[in-house]
Amino acid sequence: MESRLDSKDIVNENEDEFEKSFEQMISTLPKRKCWGNREDFYQYQGFWLYPTFLKGVVSAQQRFQAQPTDTIICSIPKTGTTWLKSLIFSIYTRTSFYDSTTPLLSKLPHEVVPFMDLYHADFPSYRDMGVPVLATHVPYSSLPRSIIDSGCKLVYICRNPKDSFVSLYHFNAAIRRSQNLQPPDLDEAFELFCEGVSMYGPYWDHVLGYWKASLEHPNKILFLKYEEMIEDSVLYVKKLAEFISCPFSSEEHQKEVPEKIVKMCSFENLSNLEVNKSEKVRMGVVQHKMYFRKGKVGDWKNCLTSEMAERLDRITHQKLSGSGLSL
Repeated sequence: MESRLDSKDIVNENEDEFEKSFEQMISTLPKRKCWGNREDFYQYQGFWLYPTFLKGVVSAQQRFQAQPTDTIICSIPKTGTTWLKSLIFSIYTRTSFYDSTTPLLSKLPHEVVPFMDLYHADFPSYRDMGVPVLATHVPYSSLPRSIIDSGCKLVYICRNPKDSFVSLYHFNAAIRRSQNLQPPDLDEAFELFCEGVSMYGPYWDHVLGYWKASLEHPNKILFLKYEEMIEDSVLYVKKLAEFISCPFSSEEHQKEVPEKIVKMCSFENLSNLEVNKSEKVRMGVVQHKMYFRKGKVGDWKNCLTSEMAERLDRITHQKLSGSGLSL
């Protein structure tokens, strides 16, 4: 009993030390209020974060231990993360569950594939379930050292910045409305996004970090585009399965297992599940249903003026120039 108490005391002491060092560190960072939120944005290692997420990033950098068998889903917010989580989880667990028993029918994709920078203390229990899939919004340059050194696989998804911005704007607006608060002004949010001030932004730096890393380590990092995955989802499910060393057998191909996974994880199917239509709240503010708005390619046309779209296109062309990447 004494050793347990001693161990608990050590954990508490370590937590106190972390809290103190974090508060000291955050007090030195550039900050600004934006996107209509009460909390300040803080700039850390070149990217913008709210304090809750920043604390998770710093904690993960110091403590998270990746395993060689891990697959880590990487993205900047609102680029297809929820969909990619459901696809990879289904690929991994296809022999463990029938279509009628998959946890995706009763749990949000973010519950079955947790974010490293929010819940990494719980990861041992997830690994015990035999599903070595984690997720993060952390930029490549800020990933924990253990991820870079471990040899685990990274799957990155990006999306046209016009659709990404619109999705992010509506997501923020939905959160504000649920709290009976005024949504952020569209023009102001657009200006901030163009300046690079958004969750885990600048957007283009985030994408380029993973793009360049994928060129250097193609066996370790799979770089995906949301639009291409929508265009031929079955092809990309097969690619994902190969990349994470869970290829489909010839028998599975004959039984159209990849096609079934695509259908089960489609926006139409997932968004109509009761768990995903729920107003149940995650992280204190986000209702489950907020993760499922439209999922369509080109929806930016319903929100942005032609001038706004042209400006984002110019910025994207300038930022990506010479990289070999187009969005």
